[in-house]
Amino acid sequence: MAKADPAAVLPVFIGYDPSEDAAWHVCRASMERHHDDPERPLAIMPLRQSLLREAGLYDRPDDPLASTEFTYTRFLTPVLAAKLDPDAAWALYIDCDTLWLEDVGKLFALADPSFAVMAVKHDHVPTNQRKMDGKVQSVYPRKNWSSLMLFNMRAPEILAGLTRNTVNTATAAYLHRFMWCRDDRIGGLSAAWNWLVGISDPSISPKMVHFTDGGPWLPEYKGVRYAREWLDELALTEGGSNANRS
Repeated sequence: MAKADPAAVLPVFIGYDPSEDAAWHVCRASMERHHDDPERPLAIMPLRQSLLREAGLYDRPDDPLASTEFTYTRFLTPVLAAKLDPDAAWALYIDCDTLWLEDVGKLFALADPSFAVMAVKHDHVPTNQRKMDGKVQSVYPRKNWSSLMLFNMRAPEILAGLTRNTVNTATAAYLHRFMWCRDDRIGGLSAAWNWLVGISDPSISPKMVHFTDGGPWLPEYKGVRYAREWLDELALTEGGSNANRS
């Protein structure tokens, strides 16, 4: 088989936190399991904060209000994608607490060059004060928009607006509220591509399930919707019961 054109690689960056290592394994495995396009292979990389610090790409002080280690590092996706492939047209960021039920290639196929970034525009105002593992539930406009972002690597807002310096110095509000991008440059995606367990419309058939408040790797969340599917995927991942290894 001929080697795939490197420009056809689909770059995907997944938020990583040591406390959610099993979630990272399932996210990656479920994405790979549903993708079958040798002409457009996936290049999946975890955003490990420790390695980003060692590489000199991330030097923000620890934020006691950050719920995960990828609260800010997610916004380095365009910087890292450009290093991976300077010709990449689009790059995807996703949270690790997700389960893929559809080919992510179909999401990339929705990329619209008239936008700088595309996301599911949730209208989500949490009512609970705590989320998974007792972490504080932050409430802010455009909540969960940044949990899946498809970046246009050729857009000026991305090239000039999400630099290494910006990611390391901008406020959480500036980054997570998409203040680095005009509203008309933010494209919307179907809620099926970032279906929030217990929050999104239950009549929607999800393409990606997001356990945003807590997932089946935590004992108290083993009964939520799609927990069985997540646990089945965990059993299929390399290492199976050893998937908690980082």
